Amino acid sequence: MKKITLEKAASLLLSHDKFKILTHIYPDGDCLGCGYALAFALRKLGKQANVAVEGALPSKFGYLAEHYEEQDFTPEYIVSVDVAAPSLLGESVMQGVDHIDLCIDHHGTNTITADYIYVDSSAAAAAESIWQLLPLLHVEMDEDIAAAIYTGISTDTGCFCYSNTTSRTHHIAAGVMPFCDWNKINYINFVVKTRAKLKLERMILDTMSYYYDGKCAVIYTTLDMCEKLGTGDDEMEGLASIPRQIEGVQMGITMREKAGGVFKISVRTNDGVDASAFCKLFGGGGHPAAAGCSVEGDLETVRDKLVTAAGDFLR
Repeated sequence: MKKITLEKAASLLLSHDKFKILTHIYPDGDCLGCGYALAFALRKLGKQANVAVEGALPSKFGYLAEHYEEQDFTPEYIVSVDVAAPSLLGESVMQGVDHIDLCIDHHGTNTITADYIYVDSSAAAAAESIWQLLPLLHVEMDEDIAAAIYTGISTDTGCFCYSNTTSRTHHIAAGVMPFCDWNKINYINFVVKTRAKLKLERMILDTMSYYYDGKCAVIYTTLDMCEKLGTGDDEMEGLASIPRQIEGVQMGITMREKAGGVFKISVRTNDGVDASAFCKLFGGGGHPAAAGCSVEGDLETVRDKLVTAAGDFLR
């Protein structure tokens, strides 16, 4: 495993021709944006590249693959994008993969094992690094690449509202906006909601509980709740931001029950509380203000574990 520069990463990409690009489970806009932007860029160079997604591509991100078709070839080079830990790589994504050649990420807690690793923890989104790769690959911007990069940057910054947003973030966004329908992307990701999601949000608010004088807020979804409302993964996007929006909350915890007795945990924090360090206690990681992990157990057991651990960060 060797940490490399972005120039070296570009050189490695240029020296191979058949790519499988790995994304993480429950893929978000940055992960998918990186995957499709890189795939389209490599294809413009005459190379073959496929994006591996666990399960079906979330319908809200369908526009990313509007001009994408799976190619038939045997991969010779494996690249992971925006994947912070091995546990985030799904079973179907890893089918036929015995190792990762190149990792491109922006999580300072990255624990991926790969031959070469490029991590820019100062980047608001991994898509920033993909944008920086383009001139090194001698690839010109187009609509597909621009839409993917804008999606990655805008979604990982909460439409440029989160504290990870930098002047570079705005510069990159401004550079790709003329090439894509950024207004449509913002509408899809930050404005429009299905009726099912509105019902889910109302139900979730009823699960809200507060701890440590209101410094910690916890919400949850269960399989029964989702089955009752008929909601899918698309409706889950953005729910993790709800607890942090409440005045006085320093740590917002969102618990999402998955099949097999596991809860997917999303943590969002304010006032300098380290979400990444908190999630690392449970084998996860992420960013200082936004991180995640998975915890096995039933609702009460998992919630008690999280709340107890939160006390050490908030007292």
